[in-house]
Amino acid sequence: MNDIHKILIIGSGPAGLTAAIYAARALLAPLVFSGLDQGGQLTTTMEVENFPGFPEGVRGPDLMESFRTQASRFGAREIPTTVERVDLLERPFRIWTADQSLYRSHAVIIATGSSYKWLGLDSEQKLRGHGVSACATCDGYFFRDKEIIVVGGGDTAMEESLFLARLVSKVTVVHRRNQFRASKIMGDRVMKHPRINIKWNSMVEEILGDPDTTGVTGARIRNVLTKETEVIPCSGLFTAIGRHPNTALFNGLLDIDKNGYIVTRCGSTATSIEGVFACGEAQDKTYRQAITSAASGAMAAMDAERWLEEIEII
Repeated sequence: MNDIHKILIIGSGPAGLTAAIYAARALLAPLVFSGLDQGGQLTTTMEVENFPGFPEGVRGPDLMESFRTQASRFGAREIPTTVERVDLLERPFRIWTADQSLYRSHAVIIATGSSYKWLGLDSEQKLRGHGVSACATCDGYFFRDKEIIVVGGGDTAMEESLFLARLVSKVTVVHRRNQFRASKIMGDRVMKHPRINIKWNSMVEEILGDPDTTGVTGARIRNVLTKETEVIPCSGLFTAIGRHPNTALFNGLLDIDKNGYIVTRCGSTATSIEGVFACGEAQDKTYRQAITSAASGAMAAMDAERWLEEIEII
């Protein structure tokens, strides 16, 4: 395309679509590249109860459709394709999509999010959103007074286990080694907690249940040393084996930390390249919630608008 756009937004989760709403209301006519996962991770969450404004909760896909409709109402245009390549070395910035279409823009907002690491089981895929989760803060409330399993041995797994132990009747931590990788203080807290049980040297072989009727009912685990298996009854299973930001597209172009998160200036969404802004879980390794992603999307759009004014594009 020969047009030079004011703002291109890469990503269509809470951060990207909120950025689109703010940019569109500022009459910047943003284009949003939605990628393969239109709406981001929230589209796989069947019930969202911690997003303000929905006292009875809301389905994740419905929430994201509302975001999309609102952005469209103000003039944002969604391009349902992935971005394959970017050139941020000079302005106007250039972006190529999967069909090799070229888009040029004065400013770019990166809202590519992050992805949970999963166990890779067919049963896990089948039961995601039906008792299988990767976010205790998001979904722990649904398992009050029930028995659940947490898979993992790092600090994230410890934090998730301790959080869930406040809500559920029993937490079983399944870890493939004989000691945690987590910091000692976190590991000690988990091992001393009266409602947390630990299965050392073990891995989940299959998650049991039916997505249409019972949801998760248990998990078959195998001891990696003895090869013996057992079934642990549970109503939910949380994977806590980490996540990775979806930022590989920007390697070598932007400042990115050792964990893959885009580095932004303190108090800003500005990256190491003027005119490029990052928001949501592509740069947030601390909070990683839909509401904080949406907030940072608003910040990115406002930062981009002010920057465009400074360089007299608008």
